[in-house]
Amino acid sequence: QVQLVESGGGLVQPGGSLRVSCAASGLTFATYTMSWHRQAPGKERELVAAISTGGITNYADSVKGRFTTSKDNTKNTVYLQMNSLKAEDTAVYYCRAQLIFNTQTVRDYWGQGTQVTVSS
Repeated sequence: QVQLVESGGGLVQPGGSLRVSCAASGLTFATYTMSWHRQAPGKERELVAAISTGGITNYADSVKGRFTTSKDNTKNTVYLQMNSLKAEDTAVYYCRAQLIFNTQTVRDYWGQGTQVTVSS
């Protein structure tokens, strides 16, 4: 059974930093594209950052230069380092694992989410 378990969320002051993690099990981690998404109250879920099987990253414009995603294939874990946090970064952050074959997603898994709140 595939599980994605996020951790590391919490309350942080504006300008602060936080790192969230997503530990995967039940899948061949290195073959999955991993991504982070977030959903704020009353808003649609949006892509924040992604990292390909080859380690190529991309980011939403709103977080470029502030957030960094990385992964450790030996630990089956993907990370999202968030710096210079703003109130508008407040959301539930979700981890996603996609197995992509010939540009098609053939397996798609989501974590349960972790709350990040940026407030003074």
